[in-house]
Amino acid sequence: MRRTRFMHAGLAVLLMLGAGVTAGTLPAAASDSPAATRSAEAPASAALLSAMQRDLHLTKAEAESRLAAEERATTVEPTARRAAGASFGGSWFDAASGTLTVGVTDDTSATTRRAIRATGATVTTVEHSARELDATVARLDKLSAPAGVTSWHVDPQASTVVVNIAEGKQDDNDVRSFVSRAAKTGPVTVEAIPGAPATLAAGTVGGDPYYTGNVRCSIGFSVYGGFVTAGHCGQPSAGVSGWDGSYIGNFQGSSFPDNDYAWVNVGSGWWTVPVVLGWGTVSDQLVRGSAEAPIGASICRSGSTTHWHCGTVLAKNETVNYSQGAVHQMTKTNVCAEGGDSGGSFISGDQAQGVTSGGWGNCSSGGETWFQPVNEILGRYGLTLHTA
Repeated sequence: MRRTRFMHAGLAVLLMLGAGVTAGTLPAAASDSPAATRSAEAPASAALLSAMQRDLHLTKAEAESRLAAEERATTVEPTARRAAGASFGGSWFDAASGTLTVGVTDDTSATTRRAIRATGATVTTVEHSARELDATVARLDKLSAPAGVTSWHVDPQASTVVVNIAEGKQDDNDVRSFVSRAAKTGPVTVEAIPGAPATLAAGTVGGDPYYTGNVRCSIGFSVYGGFVTAGHCGQPSAGVSGWDGSYIGNFQGSSFPDNDYAWVNVGSGWWTVPVVLGWGTVSDQLVRGSAEAPIGASICRSGSTTHWHCGTVLAKNETVNYSQGAVHQMTKTNVCAEGGDSGGSFISGDQAQGVTSGGWGNCSSGGETWFQPVNEILGRYGLTLHTA
């Protein structure tokens, strides 16, 4: 079965070889400049639509309509952001209306509001600008967080920075002290979450992995000359072998914590293709660009342990506090993941989004997973995404 798929999918296998190490959260910064624009081709195969129906509880028609609306929102967002200027308070995809919503501060002129609406976005008033909220995150990042404080992120709809506390830790003295200091950094709201973040690595097991030492991870996306993956999966110069034990290449660059990204060169008979492995759940997906999906958009993940699962983007610019240290500018989703999925692909339609970092929960009971945005990785190492 494994060899048959390998021959059929070609380098699709290579793309998926490295995914998550242990459940957790890792940081990744998003880029406003997509590495490639969206294709006019259909954004998803019939099998991908089936996966969205299963995980997002949609009909086929609803899944098709949502993908089309999300593509429009992704295209609109950069123009709408520029139109809003300093009054920009964040943006998110509204699945109910199928439109991008842009928040602006109450001092925004009628002319600016008309310019935003002219892009196709809807406009709503929020209390704080994105600049204010990002500055609050930057101040929080300078604080030392105790173990019970799991993460924090900007919530543009609520116009606040949400600090997440592990359930049962709210009354811990160190947590209470941190919350008191956090309240002085800017507009902050505290919420409790069921689990604590962890990275998604795993010991050596069978499947469709790549290996470095006794760690198994998953491939994120092919780039010219190699592939990108999670930084916690290996250190620079560490050797990497494929699912069949053959040598692939070495980690050429890696950053964790603070970030959670890395890239591996490819040689020795291995090659790259612009494909994300569907694991028989969906058809293997072509990658046509890296336009960043907005908050609220649907998104799917592929990894060597739990294979293919879908959900939605919950938040961006989240700081995740792993036991190894904080990772910044991560994107949070409600897609499940488990150990061994680290480094694997997050994709929206045919657009690469990021590599799996960590999370909490599992694919039986659910949970949340973070990814490092792919455009930051490409920019950091001067890489070019391999696209169809």
